[in-house]
Amino acid sequence: MLQTVVIEQVNSIEPDLDEMSAMLVQIVDAGASIGFLPPMQHTEAVSYWEQVVQPSTLLYVAKIEGVIAGTIQLHLCTKPNGDHRAEVAKLMVHLDYRRHGIARRLMEHAEQQARLAQRILLVLDTRDGDPSNRLYQSLGYIQAGQIPNYAKSGTGGLDATNLYYKHLI
Repeated sequence: MLQTVVIEQVNSIEPDLDEMSAMLVQIVDAGASIGFLPPMQHTEAVSYWEQVVQPSTLLYVAKIEGVIAGTIQLHLCTKPNGDHRAEVAKLMVHLDYRRHGIARRLMEHAEQQARLAQRILLVLDTRDGDPSNRLYQSLGYIQAGQIPNYAKSGTGGLDATNLYYKHLI
């Protein structure tokens, strides 16, 4: 039986840097399309996480019994004409915790935090054909379009990406 999921904001990456880096390598090497290509080196993952925490990027982790089961980021737009919106990014769930509702919980938490930050529009993109498309649609995200040949895959091919948005009002 799955234990209680606790979602918390990360303000300092140091305590969880190794665990988050190992999870990122695992997810990328398993084929996730989150901006990196396999095989991913641990040093590359460490370097990535070290630059994530900043005022306009809110990072949340889902933990089960103290173990990181997933992460999500909320990138707050800092432009004057976009201070009402944010981008959902890098939704990741550790392979050992998939199919247990972690991604849904992280998405719902990100939406709550966006509301608290007075953001009324969320945007995101995901590779066409990934299971995440069904998740986003089930949460009320609307597909605004698709860009063909947007991102390289681990096999060298080019994949389309789907663009989604959701109004929080």
